[in-house]
This record gives sequence, structure tokens and C-alpha cells, in this order.
Amino acid sequence: MDHKRRLISNGNPMETIVGFSRAVRVGNFIAVGGTAPVDANGKTVGVGDVFEQTKQCFEIIKSALENAGSGLQDIVRTRVILTDIDNWKPAIEARKLYCLDARPVDTIMAINRFVNPEWLVEIEVDAVVAD
Repeated sequence: MDHKRRLISNGNPMETIVGFSRAVRVGNFIAVGGTAPVDANGKTVGVGDVFEQTKQCFEIIKSALENAGSGLQDIVRTRVILTDIDNWKPAIEARKLYCLDARPVDTIMAINRFVNPEWLVEIEVDAVVAD
């Protein structure tokens, strides 16, 4: 069994500053950390629009999974973290665009705020690549 640890980066300069990876793959397990709705330049996508922000998070996640040798079909858990629990419906509508086929388990929760007050949502996922 391969338990080698592989770090997945998307080039975010904060990865080095803070000491995190976009995703980590160990064996057939992949964890994708809290993914914010930002573009390649670090600017918030979809300010004020939780649906667009959720889609942006999943686009980043999709890329991270592909870089780890996986894909959306391998997602087994999602965590949708919102600043306003009343935004759960548009967030889930966006999530369905990416997760309907895999049908992973899901947790939806709300917190007070994120580091950037423009962010309405962050997404985390876990994936398992079939042997």
C-alpha cells in the first residue's frame, strides 16, 4: 500500500507564508482544505453572490483533485461553510452542479466570518481514489 505524502499546490503565495497546501494526497485519500472563492490573482469572485462563490470554490477544488490524480467523481465528503446559514440553498444548488453524480456525504455549517469579509462561503472536500 502506497502511503507516500504528496502536496498539491495551486500557486497561492499564502501556502508558503502560512504553511498549508491546497490538497494533500496520502495513498488513495485526498483532503482538500478550506477553499475560498478567489481567482488566480487572489481577488474574490462573485462578491455578494454565494452561488457564484460556491462555484468558484468547486472549480479550484476540481483543479486540485485533478492535480492529485483524481476528480469530482471521487469526492466522498463535502463541508460547506457559510457566514450566513440562510444562504444554504444557493450554496447547495451550486454544489449539486459538481457533486450530483458522486453524491458525497455533506455537512453545512455557519461561522461568524472568514479572514476576508467578502467571502460568503468556503468549501472543504475529502476524496478517495478507487484502487
